[in-house]
Amino acid sequence: MKKKLIEVALPLEEINKSTAAERNIHTGMPANLHTWWSRKPLGAARAILFASLVDDPSNYLPENEANIERSRLFTLIEKLSDPKNLHNMEVIQAARNEIRKSSNGDNIVFYDPFSGGGSLPLEAQRLGLKAHASDLNPVSVLISKALIDIPQKVVNKQPVNKYTSTFKDEEWRGLTGFIEDIKAYGKWIENKAKEKLKLLYPNGPKGEKIVSWIWARTVKCPNPACEATMPLVNKFWVSTHKGNEAWVEPIINQETRIVSFEIRTGNGNPPSGTVNKKGAQCIVCKGHVPFEYIRSEGREGRMGTQLMCYVVEGPKGRVYLSPDEMQIQTAGSAKTNWEPETELPSQALGFRVQNYGITKHRDLFTARQLVSLTTFSDLVREVREKILIDSSGDIEYTDAITVFLSLSLNRLAQTNNTLIRWLVRKTGTSKGTPAFDRQIVSMVWEFSEGNVFGESVGSWSTALNNPITALKSIPWENCIAGEVWQCDAASNYKIEKPVISTDPPYYDNIGYSDLSDFYYIWFRKTLKNIYPELFNTILVPKKDELVAGSHLFGGDKNAASKNFLERLKSAFQQMCNKSHQDYPVTIYYAFKQSDEVYEEDESRTAISTGWQTMLEALIDAGFMVTATWPLRTEQTKRLRALGSNALASSIVFACRKRAEEAAIATRREFIIALKRELNVSIKNLQMVHTAPVDLAQAAIGPGISVFSQYKAVLESNGKPMTVQTALALINQASDEIINLEESEFDSQTRWAITWYEDNGYSESLFGDAEALTKAKNTSIGKLERQGIISAKAGKVRLLTREEIYNLDILKMENSIWLVVQRLAVILSRDGENGAAKELAKYISYSDVARDLVYLLFRIAERKGWTEDALAYNSLIVAWSQMSNIAEDMAAFFVNEQQSMF
Repeated sequence: MKKKLIEVALPLEEINKSTAAERNIHTGMPANLHTWWSRKPLGAARAILFASLVDDPSNYLPENEANIERSRLFTLIEKLSDPKNLHNMEVIQAARNEIRKSSNGDNIVFYDPFSGGGSLPLEAQRLGLKAHASDLNPVSVLISKALIDIPQKVVNKQPVNKYTSTFKDEEWRGLTGFIEDIKAYGKWIENKAKEKLKLLYPNGPKGEKIVSWIWARTVKCPNPACEATMPLVNKFWVSTHKGNEAWVEPIINQETRIVSFEIRTGNGNPPSGTVNKKGAQCIVCKGHVPFEYIRSEGREGRMGTQLMCYVVEGPKGRVYLSPDEMQIQTAGSAKTNWEPETELPSQALGFRVQNYGITKHRDLFTARQLVSLTTFSDLVREVREKILIDSSGDIEYTDAITVFLSLSLNRLAQTNNTLIRWLVRKTGTSKGTPAFDRQIVSMVWEFSEGNVFGESVGSWSTALNNPITALKSIPWENCIAGEVWQCDAASNYKIEKPVISTDPPYYDNIGYSDLSDFYYIWFRKTLKNIYPELFNTILVPKKDELVAGSHLFGGDKNAASKNFLERLKSAFQQMCNKSHQDYPVTIYYAFKQSDEVYEEDESRTAISTGWQTMLEALIDAGFMVTATWPLRTEQTKRLRALGSNALASSIVFACRKRAEEAAIATRREFIIALKRELNVSIKNLQMVHTAPVDLAQAAIGPGISVFSQYKAVLESNGKPMTVQTALALINQASDEIINLEESEFDSQTRWAITWYEDNGYSESLFGDAEALTKAKNTSIGKLERQGIISAKAGKVRLLTREEIYNLDILKMENSIWLVVQRLAVILSRDGENGAAKELAKYISYSDVARDLVYLLFRIAERKGWTEDALAYNSLIVAWSQMSNIAEDMAAFFVNEQQSMF
């Protein structure tokens, strides 16, 4: 069996650079089509799939020639993963040719049984494969249809609407005609909605267009001597943009105990918010109000809202205005004729709002928002009849436009609810942030209500443009329309011998079905007649969802984990038995939660349980791991409290069916093979600057690869070793290998490492420090002269990074410890360019310095020293860019010196 490129080598650093660049692109990507959580970057998906389809040159060339050919393929992968080449047909065609060469011209079919956000089948389609995808979740199915099925059927279509001027057929290439129709019928919907809703959306006092109304939630103060209607506010600033600062000042009438609001502009000193982690404070009587009281008021239906201010578009930018009675009365005049009566889950992963009385989907909206969304929903259904007439009865094309208008309606709902935070920014305009873009539903105290007829967040025009923008990411030249259906991942496959790449759910990280109910209710309202089978239930199916949520098993974590294991194993068994045996199955996995840290962090035990459960399912299903790669695919805005911090990487497993004649190993044989493999793998992971926070997870891959190649590993009692034991041995071996790197360092650095691990930056006894200097072949005097320690009054302590930064480096003797500490400070102050300038002075020690950063991170993480761990992790994340710049600088310095002499 031929090895594929992914099973031998990958240009990992180049792929990760492209992934980082892609994360900074906010338009023209599948994310604009519809929210989905943990969607994989297109460039990474493209690179992984290509590498799993193309033969490694070692199959047909001697080693030297194979390396040359591999370099050529790496160059192609680098171009292929670059987001700039998304539609570069020269690069895409070159990749397709390589795939065809390795497949002997056979037609390859692709299948993703957990299609989620649709990135993987989309990239299979771009590479010329017939793409198939399925998911149990109907929202996911619709997203995938809108990416790989619907657009490809309307390529080169001339628009049918009566508002667009007629052009020659050849000018409507690709999806331009389809986009023109979406815009035209979307505009028709907006015009009709204005007729129906104009009284609910007035202009400002001078005729200005309103951007947003900002509301505060309120409860009655529990103090019997007060009983004021108290606002619940996180912050009173509404704009900190330089030159346009604005904040809300609460005005308290002590006689009536009524709170009103007035806008203040310019630099000011607004009061602190009335809500923090400990509860709330009544702004009138200053009394403390516990959360339990606020929750009980919410559950009793006694939580209200009060207008804090509203925002209009002025001739020179946004203007913040104090509330006025007309705006308040207009909002209060909205009367709903339909409300989504569906229930929020009583308990679910990521949900926090039910305790405040928000128990139904209707509770997530103001009355005005519900009236608007219902109106737009009705108009989407109404315009379908118009499109059908204009298209001369073309049902397929009519439904295609209707689906994209429904996607816009979903975006309108996502930006028109009471979970919209008003994001205050120093750079850029303050604005609302869409709800549900993170996998959490938490309380928002002051929320933004957008103007559906405006041009910012919450408007129909913005919502309409989002799915249109996403169409820019769709391949259409020489592409075959894909096929998408709804089913459980363990169901029998509709296709024979597919190539499989998939991203299964991550244990109990994300409750996809509960989260996507919010969108489902609006899709169902507009699309159930087009897709009756897809939207035949009241809410998203929950019974067979693959998630280890203990709330689904009466709080029994063991039962939830067992169910997850059994069902994931069934899905993996199908993949193992039904996939094309000439190609490895690639599986993405990133157990730790991505995005920001929330109130309830997972424990270390839970994290290892997630990995253990997934790997047990993989191995028990008959797979062996042939390669693993850490890809920086996850969105992380900041690291969590280290120990359960957010993973930036997915680990991609390349898997094949384990041979029946696979060997049986003893525990000792496994450990010897494990250490041999990890010695090489950990070095390789560090060479590509795998973030320290991800290294332990990334090392699981090559370790489990060794374990999975055996039919069994036998313990001394003759029983098979468990995956849990194997993971413990892998982690232990990883620690030993990283700690062995200490021998690379100078004596002073070795002393500092041991002292740091024992004492951090705290003082300890001089005698202990001196004893350690003898073991490390250095002296207290030398450590002081270098600026590593302070020794006074019989006590010794390490100098902090800031103290080292402030020393005169020219008076110091070289030490890797000092280099790393200074780099960490310079990176935080001056960014990558500043740190690179420092690193250029020590370029010959770059690899050794990087090894020290990894080691210090492991110590800081184990000790719970979050600030240090963050500093060292940030260094490694930036190391690739820093070292590239530093090498160029160092070369310049050498050339300058040569020219001088």
